[in-house]
Amino acid sequence: VQLQAFGGGLVQAGGSLRLSCAASGIIFSRNVMGWYRQAPGKQRDLVAAITTDGSTNYPDSVKGRFTISRDNAKNTVYLQMNSLKPEDTAIYYCNSHRNYGLGVKDYWGQGTLVTVSS
Repeated sequence: VQLQAFGGGLVQAGGSLRLSCAASGIIFSRNVMGWYRQAPGKQRDLVAAITTDGSTNYPDSVKGRFTISRDNAKNTVYLQMNSLKPEDTAIYYCNSHRNYGLGVKDYWGQGTLVTVSS
């Protein structure tokens, strides 16, 4: 299984970035896909999630600024980030999650660094 995240970089406050995560080795359409982030010295937190039927979930900190989407034909999940703030600076990780009934399986990508300058 591989989750390869792309698109991080350095951007000024107020700018935008689009992250992509290409998945292989999983039945992509049957997985909930998510983006998490981890800033130095902090825990890893959920940024956005999208279910198999396209329902989305965001914490208040990014609601209205970030949009998650998925393309099942391309096995790819995206995170469009607008109106970026310095506090959005973190390593962003892609996650796949599947509930098998008797258990769950999570996979993580390698992370991509997003740096927002003030």
